[in-house]
Amino acid sequence: MTDRPHVAVFRPDDERITDAVELLDDLSADPVPDPMLEVAPTGASPRADADYAVFTSKTGAELIAEAGWTPGETTVCAIGDPTAAALESAGYTVDLVPEEFSSSGLVDALEGSCDGARIEIARSDHGSAVLLDGLNDAGAYVHETVLYRLTRPADAGESAELAAAGDLDAALFTSSLTVEHFLTAAEDRGIREDAVAGLAEAVVAVIGEPTAETARSHGLDVDVIPDQADFETLARDAVAAAGLD
Repeated sequence: MTDRPHVAVFRPDDERITDAVELLDDLSADPVPDPMLEVAPTGASPRADADYAVFTSKTGAELIAEAGWTPGETTVCAIGDPTAAALESAGYTVDLVPEEFSSSGLVDALEGSCDGARIEIARSDHGSAVLLDGLNDAGAYVHETVLYRLTRPADAGESAELAAAGDLDAALFTSSLTVEHFLTAAEDRGIREDAVAGLAEAVVAVIGEPTAETARSHGLDVDVIPDQADFETLARDAVAAAGLD
């Protein structure tokens, strides 16, 4: 391993990838920015007549702010501190952030009080069915609004090339979709098997158990799942696992 290990990051090609690169550089790592997600807004806006509105990402928070959505008497729920921070930065009051930053965590937080309630879920087109199914089972009337679609950039895959060559020391997966898009990019380049083998020798770090389950289902060994579900903690824990401070 080099003094500055190569660490792949898959965040969208906006300020998130810029911030991630700066953070990894500060951690004495050599960042490999390889965006695996491209955001395509749908132009849709959440319903305004729900008892609860659930937001699952910083991107969703920014899009509803741009659309001028107003919550009225709706209880605003955010999955994760980054989502809550983005909502609050846009001027919204966040009423509920589940202790566990996941779809199942939100279901656990609401299931005792949402029987008969109208719940609006506003998120990407790749949201987990756990949230819809769990709230429906709890007796809620659930409506989903797709705020944006997530696609894979056509040129994604530099990190897969490095992994296949044995030159990637760590990979930071922030969602199940980043795992799937990484593997698809490797498949398109004809190097999927070699890329998976390369990751077996690297530190594979993921945010959340759902992302870990996806990685494992595709044959990846997961080395790091941070206790706190945010990118900075993910990066710091991965760098520590790679043997740096």
